[in-house]
Amino acid sequence: MSPKNDTQKTARSTNKGFTDAERAAMKERAKELKAEARANKKKEDGEKDLLAKIAEMPEPDRAIATRVHEIVKANAPSLFPKTWYGMPAYANADGKVVCFFQGAAKFDTRYATFGFNDTANLDEGAMWPTAFALKELTPAEEERIAALVKKAVS
Repeated sequence: MSPKNDTQKTARSTNKGFTDAERAAMKERAKELKAEARANKKKEDGEKDLLAKIAEMPEPDRAIATRVHEIVKANAPSLFPKTWYGMPAYANADGKVVCFFQGAAKFDTRYATFGFNDTANLDEGAMWPTAFALKELTPAEEERIAALVKKAVS
């Protein structure tokens, strides 16, 4: 066996790889892609799936995700709800995810996340935030999310 093969074998055997939560999220995403390809999902179907995922969330993630969903729908009606890696997300007409919610319980973190992908129009100079930690939603956070979502689809 050549030294290169020994190195490759060692790298594979010592690499711990993905966590159980990451593998589960990838499996959910693969399932979502298959379902979308088969059914060419309609907006109503995406919202039904999204609401089902929110209903599965423990509190306080469920309450925050529910309110985020209401805010996104009210401020960016051009986006359609769907699930993305098993989490609530909102896509543009091309089907590309613009923003998403990730509950704290999903990956056992201390806060939920509301984030944006590169399809969001949030550019400000050479650097800008694309994800925000959420521990709770007050009127101030709700206003900020509404403004960000409006800007993202502008």
